[in-house]
Amino acid sequence: MKRPSLTTWIFIAMLAGVAIGHYQPEFGKNIAFISNIFLRLIKSIIAPLLFATLVFGIAGSGSARAMGRIGVKSLIYFNIATSGALLLGLLSVNYFRPGDGVPIDAGVKPQLPEAKASLIGVLEHSVPSSIIDAMARNEVLQLVVFCFLFGTACIAMGEKAKPVLDFCRALGDVMFEYTKYVMYLAPLGVGAALAAVVGSKGIGILFGLGKLIGALYIALIAYIVIVLGAVLLICRIPLLRFLQAAREPTVIAFSTASSEAAFPSAMRNMERFGVPRHIVSFVLPTGYSFNLDGSTLYLALASVFVAQAAGIEMTLTQQLTMMAALMLTSKGVAGVPRAALIVLAGTLSAFNLPLEGIVILLGVDTLMDMGRTSVNLLGNCLATAVIARWEGYDLKPPAAGEAGAPS
Repeated sequence: MKRPSLTTWIFIAMLAGVAIGHYQPEFGKNIAFISNIFLRLIKSIIAPLLFATLVFGIAGSGSARAMGRIGVKSLIYFNIATSGALLLGLLSVNYFRPGDGVPIDAGVKPQLPEAKASLIGVLEHSVPSSIIDAMARNEVLQLVVFCFLFGTACIAMGEKAKPVLDFCRALGDVMFEYTKYVMYLAPLGVGAALAAVVGSKGIGILFGLGKLIGALYIALIAYIVIVLGAVLLICRIPLLRFLQAAREPTVIAFSTASSEAAFPSAMRNMERFGVPRHIVSFVLPTGYSFNLDGSTLYLALASVFVAQAAGIEMTLTQQLTMMAALMLTSKGVAGVPRAALIVLAGTLSAFNLPLEGIVILLGVDTLMDMGRTSVNLLGNCLATAVIARWEGYDLKPPAAGEAGAPS
């Protein structure tokens, strides 16, 4: 008999976690530490893996100009993809109107950490003052900036930088092997996470505010089918092979509501899919800050939901203006806790909508976060394949010791 895949075990663990949280809530809450251990192990992978693969990829490409070209292409694609997400979020919330009849408690104010969401704040925050500090806090955008400059310096040094590149290549291979061992714990971590959520929030968290949750998931599914499906067809990306490559990291992102948890698996699988290492290691982490498809769709839906709940009818012009603002404010805050809610709070304030509406969203945010995080991850996996196609690569699985072959 064929052994069950890791994805199968994760699905089994998800069901077991929900059952444990419902029937043994105290035990479910007490095993949250297992999920925390798994997530801490995953986070220990990100900085060394990103440093090794990105520096080697940039220096191995032999051209800082080529990486700059990849960066420009990535930003163009990111903005097209997130525009589609915002539009679908807007269509969904206006069609289903989940905010109608939902009461807003004007006496309750949400408690959220502050965050700079301005363009200047994002630019300033993207430059590290200390690479060690950036690694310790897993500041992905800062790591990308440092590694880009470091890799460019390696190109300029030529043969003198060869020992550094040999070290980075070996470190990357070791971290991928390390990732394999950590992923053996994924079913336990996922099951414990869901057991803790259901145990503390109750099984009702899976059904509360059903119209809102349904509107979000319908919009997310529509985005996957319409927007990402169109991209797959236009760019001639092998559908079945892509789904197979993206399946495991997407399930991990959904079940843990953490893009970080799925990052190593996504990087490894997209390289096996045929995307060259220097493209995967640049586009994937950059997308974590600039290509949050699921989160931007959610922000569009949630903003108008609060207006509906408050009995405020927004004109089409006002809604489109809000979407334009969200295109900017949703960039670069992925590393902030509850980033989507922070951006939402800033948007509601800017358009004079009641912040109390966030309290309603907080009650079911965990369930909605699972959906938007998995779409974020799926969108970024596809982005690596799109940029590889744009660069002329054929997306065939690389031979041993290779990282992709241009067509």
